[in-house]
Amino acid sequence: MSAAQTKPIELFYWPTPNGWKITIMLEELGVPYKVTYVDIGAGDQFKPDFLKISPNNRMPAIIDPEGPDGAPISVFESGAILQYLGRKFGRFYPEDPRARVEVEEWLMWQMGGFGPMLGQNHHFRVYAPEKLPYAMDRYLNETHRLYGVLNKRLEGRDFVAGDYSIADMALVGWATGWERQGMDLEKDFPNVARWLERMKARPAVRRGLAVGEDRRRQLDLSSDTKAQAVLFGQRAS
Repeated sequence: MSAAQTKPIELFYWPTPNGWKITIMLEELGVPYKVTYVDIGAGDQFKPDFLKISPNNRMPAIIDPEGPDGAPISVFESGAILQYLGRKFGRFYPEDPRARVEVEEWLMWQMGGFGPMLGQNHHFRVYAPEKLPYAMDRYLNETHRLYGVLNKRLEGRDFVAGDYSIADMALVGWATGWERQGMDLEKDFPNVARWLERMKARPAVRRGLAVGEDRRRQLDLSSDTKAQAVLFGQRAS
């Protein structure tokens, strides 16, 4: 069931593939929202007020002042947020049970595999202080396998699960990093390459990816040892 939004949704956000999922969805919906930046390099994700709504100390999270029955609600985990917004506004998350299952399959595939494995690949290729060949090969190979799964799925399809949906939104931010992940889309995954072009042609996707772009450029994890300690050591200081 669709709903109107009169008060802005508060998005706790940093410009990463998981954060982009929600800015893209909000831009596609065209609902009012305000961004509260969670500087993950400075340790904002460990602040008590943020932990009250995101106990896993991860962004994104949202507070919807017009939640169920009109009462505010907070939601953490990017996939759960996409599902919540899709149900509330009745868009990009089909109500037909079979179509919904299809979207959920690929959303969970992204949440359980395509995101975590690509993230580990990126970490060991780019940020790890010691180059560990076993770890690098392990995650590079798994990344390649997962892109192969996506490429096969997109054979003869414009989008991953029927019509354009939250599953595509969940995937696109991760797929934009294919070069740093050591992939060659044009050579090995042409269907993914064409899908990525279609996605980036959508104005709302471009706007969503641009939110906080300047802040992302300012955080250079390859040289900021303090930010590395916060992010990779999982401690506040």
